[in-house]
Amino acid sequence: MAHSKSNTEFVIKPVSSGGGPSEFRQSMKPHPLVHQELSYDPHFGIYNRRLRSLEYGNVRSEDLYWRLRRQVGLAHTGELATEIRGPDAEAMLNRVFTRDVSRVRVGRCSYQLACFADGGMIMDGVLLRLASDRFWYAQGDGEFPVWLRAHSEGFDVEVFDPDVWISQVQGPHSMDVLAQASDEGMPEHFRYFDLAHIRIGGQPVVISRTGFTNELGWEFYFGPDADADVIGERILKAGEPHGIHTIPAAATNARRIEAGLLFSGTDFDDSVTPFTAGLGAFVDLDKADFIGMAALAQADKRRRTWGLQCAGGVARHGDTLFLDDEPAGRVCSSAWSPCLQRGVAIARLNDPKSGPGTELRVECVDGLARAGEVCELPMYDRAGEIPRGKCTDIPAVPARE
Repeated sequence: MAHSKSNTEFVIKPVSSGGGPSEFRQSMKPHPLVHQELSYDPHFGIYNRRLRSLEYGNVRSEDLYWRLRRQVGLAHTGELATEIRGPDAEAMLNRVFTRDVSRVRVGRCSYQLACFADGGMIMDGVLLRLASDRFWYAQGDGEFPVWLRAHSEGFDVEVFDPDVWISQVQGPHSMDVLAQASDEGMPEHFRYFDLAHIRIGGQPVVISRTGFTNELGWEFYFGPDADADVIGERILKAGEPHGIHTIPAAATNARRIEAGLLFSGTDFDDSVTPFTAGLGAFVDLDKADFIGMAALAQADKRRRTWGLQCAGGVARHGDTLFLDDEPAGRVCSSAWSPCLQRGVAIARLNDPKSGPGTELRVECVDGLARAGEVCELPMYDRAGEIPRGKCTDIPAVPARE
C-alpha cells in the first residue's frame, strides 16, 4: 500500500491567471498523507477549507465499512485543531463551553459544546488538555476559531492555528497497530479519552483514545515539526498484518449514524439547542457562567433528535417524514447500514412526544415511500463497550441475498 513521495505533490492548480482560481487553490489544503489514498480514485469534498476524501472510485464503501468493523481502517480527516494557550486558557474556555473545563485533567480529553447566547449550538468537538495552560480543540466543519478569538478578549491567552493535522486509526485491531507503530510500544494506562505524547519513527505525535466511529480506536495529531511520510508509512507497515486500509467519509458515515455521533452543520445548527439535539447530558447548568447558560436554563429540555431505521431503503434528506400524512420531522443524515441491513438516519422530529417506537412514513432516495421507525441512539452497543475495548466480538458479515 506504500506510495512514492512523488505522489505527495497534490494541489489544485489555477486554470487562469485571474485572482479567483489562485485564491481558490490557496483556500484548500490536502492532508499531508493524501498520497496514501490516490490509487483508490478518491472523490474529494471541502471540510474546514481542507480536502477530505468522500468516497473511492474503485473500492466499494461497503467493503471498507466492514474493514473498519472487522479489522482496521485509517482515515485522514479534515478536522481542525485550534490551540488555546496561556494563564487564562482554562477560564476563557469555561466561558465558551457548556461543561466545566476545570474538571479536565492534563492528559485527558473532553467532549465539549459551544452555544450562542440564545442557546443555539455553534460547534461540538474534542478538547485536549496538553498542559495546565495549553489546550487543543479539534472541531468539525465551521469557522469556530474566529469565535474563540473573539471571546479571548480580556483574558491572558493566545488563540491560534498550530498547523496540526488529524488522522484516525479505528477498528478491532487498532491497538495492535498502535503497539507496533509507536517507538516505545503501547502507552501505559491509555484509557478511553486519554491522550499521550509518543514518537512514531522518531517523529513527535500526540495521540488520543477518541474517534468518529464508536469503534475501538485512536487519533493522531502531528504538526510541521514532524515528517508526515515517516509517520504514515510506519502506521501502514504496522497495520499490514491486520489488513489496514485507508477509508473515506462514506465508509464511516453509516457507522457514526448507527452510533448516534452527530455531524455539525448537518445534524444540528444554530437553531438547535443541545437538549433538542439529545446532548443535554453535556450541559452543566451548575458550573460558572457560560455563553448561552441563561437561555439554556429556560429552554425546553425535551429531546427531539433520534435515530430512524427504514427497511428496504435510505431516507432522503429534508422534511421527508410523515405521521398520518402530516409533516413529522426532518432527516438530517442517512445511509445504508451494512450491519443492520436497512437504512439508518439521524432525524429531528417536530413533536417531542414522538420518541422511539413511533412509526412514520419515510420518503426515500429512490423516490419510494416506506415505513420507518424511530429508535434510540446509539442503535446498538448502548453501553459504549466497543470503543472502551470491553466488547471485542467481531461482527459477522450478513449473507447477501
